[in-house]
Amino acid sequence: MMMCKGATQLMSLKQDRALTLQERMSLRLHLMMCDPCRQCDKQFALLHEAGERMQHDILGDDAAKD
Repeated sequence: MMMCKGATQLMSLKQDRALTLQERMSLRLHLMMCDPCRQCDKQFALLHEAGERMQHDILGDDAAKD
C-alpha cells in the first residue's frame, strides 16, 4: 500500500501531467483511506488553480495557452 509521501508526490505530479492508470488507481485507493491526504489533494488543486489564474491575470491570454 502507498504511504502518504508517495501519495503527495503523485498529487503534485498530477497537476503537471496525466497520471498513468496504475498511478491513478494507487492514489485513489490511498485517498479513500486517508483524510489528511484528501485535504492535501484539495489544497494542491486550489494552489494550481490560483497559479493558473495569476499567470493569466499577469501575462494575459497568451501565457495561459503555453
